[in-house]
Amino acid sequence: MSDTDTSLEPGIIDQLWARLKDDASDEAAREGLILHYSALVKFVAGRVGSGLPRTVDQNDLVSYGIFGLIDAIDKFEVERGFKFETYAIPRIRGAILDELRALDWVPRSVRSRAREIERNIVALEHKLGRTPTDHEIAKAMDVPVDQLRDHLGEISTTGFVALDESPGGPAQEGASLGERLPDPRGISPEAAFADVENKRILADAINRLPERERLVLTLYYYEGLTLNEIGGVLGVTESRVCQIHTKSVMSLRNRLHEPS
Repeated sequence: MSDTDTSLEPGIIDQLWARLKDDASDEAAREGLILHYSALVKFVAGRVGSGLPRTVDQNDLVSYGIFGLIDAIDKFEVERGFKFETYAIPRIRGAILDELRALDWVPRSVRSRAREIERNIVALEHKLGRTPTDHEIAKAMDVPVDQLRDHLGEISTTGFVALDESPGGPAQEGASLGERLPDPRGISPEAAFADVENKRILADAINRLPERERLVLTLYYYEGLTLNEIGGVLGVTESRVCQIHTKSVMSLRNRLHEPS
């Protein structure tokens, strides 16, 4: 992410954090940090917005994300030595997704279709002992493969299925799949053990996916490539990448429910 006019020198940023820690009511320090990290909100909003319908206003996503940024600034503990960006990104993204869910803008038919596809993926994985192919899912649903892929594309454009949701879905509280990706945290021995175990489970689940699906998740969540850029790497269209991403996350959420 490139610097913007709101970027400040590291020394000034450290001073603002120190002021806010000493006096939580220091609005000038808080506003200075908000302005400095506003580019982070635009970055996250852009990533979230890339998979949403064009009717969703990008400026609205930024507005939602600002609330997540403010919350992150207020709760960030500088003394732990972690990067603020690592701490803030999941919270900015979560604030955006929470607001979108509150608006209930995802059509009921899309939610129903997503659950139907996920149920079939779960059943086939238990039967086959591996991730099912598009053809196998389509056959189980008694629909053409092209229609299944159209459904996956439609689901992907709503942002209904993403690593940003908790494994149990939007209604379930707790760490999201995205927050289970490697992150230098682990305060108590118990928390450290849980963190290592969550990473192991997630890494194992990703490694059991087919190569193309594993590559899409790695490039998108770890390397930060856009869907269009991933399409260029794989030699497929952006819409096909959306379909692969949606199917792989559905499969991944199911695998994380399996007993270890």
